[in-house]
Amino acid sequence: MSILPEQAMNIAHVLSEALPYIQRFAGKTIVVKYGGNAMVEETLKQGFARDIVLMKAVGINPVVVHGGGPQIGSLLNRLGKESEFISGMRVTDSETMDVVEMVLGGLVNTEIVNLISRHGGSAVGLTGKDGGLVKAKKMKLTRESSALDAPEIIDIGHVGEVEEVNPDVINMLVSGNFIPVIAPIGVGKDGHSYNINADLVAGKIAEVLNAEKLMLLTNTAGLLDKEENLLTGLDTKQVDKLIANGTIHGGMLPKIQCALDAVNNGVQTAHIIDGRVAHAVMLELFTDAGVGTLIRAD
Repeated sequence: MSILPEQAMNIAHVLSEALPYIQRFAGKTIVVKYGGNAMVEETLKQGFARDIVLMKAVGINPVVVHGGGPQIGSLLNRLGKESEFISGMRVTDSETMDVVEMVLGGLVNTEIVNLISRHGGSAVGLTGKDGGLVKAKKMKLTRESSALDAPEIIDIGHVGEVEEVNPDVINMLVSGNFIPVIAPIGVGKDGHSYNINADLVAGKIAEVLNAEKLMLLTNTAGLLDKEENLLTGLDTKQVDKLIANGTIHGGMLPKIQCALDAVNNGVQTAHIIDGRVAHAVMLELFTDAGVGTLIRAD
């Protein structure tokens, strides 16, 4: 099928614009947290898989960490078990943890691996329990109460925090030319499994791997100011000021804190990108404009 000269010129321009980025990031590790609409809408899912395969094909080492909250909630609902949240955290008893492991480590992880494979990539799925990748500890959630002298300690079950990351299994896969696809489940010293926020797992893995970039897919355009304008490039001091004046609040706050922690611990840049945009990863990585907010060190 022939194309018009104008179309050919556009294609040539895109490829030419991508070249310096391909050269700059060749051999580098980029950790991508995959979640939100990009995991649900079929066109976005296919585009994400193609982006990851393209990254590997041009010499970049992508590491994918995925979420799956809506899928967990859907299966719990089908099983007749009501989801309960405290301070945004899913209360996870032993029965719910079994469902979490089945959904994240099984259904969702396998689907992502298959998607990447269908587009020509070689992906391997694992959880943080495999190879001692993510060692976890139980999250301690506290809540202030006027009726008590000390903060109330709330038990939300098998919800964890990252205590330590052992990158050996990731390095082995990357050196074998595979794309690791990681479910955010860790194991504690007590032998119990823990469900961990995927942003936190992605950030800690990026730190340990000394990654070039941490990319967090969201269902927003990026970080917005109080007038709803997109903030495209910020250093850590600017982000701290936005937190202090209340511009960054609510659900965006832990995501931004994760990005800040990564940049403050050796990751070159962190990106909050709009996963609702087709090929968002490729656009942020290989074009001048990008599709979200970049956070860098001072």
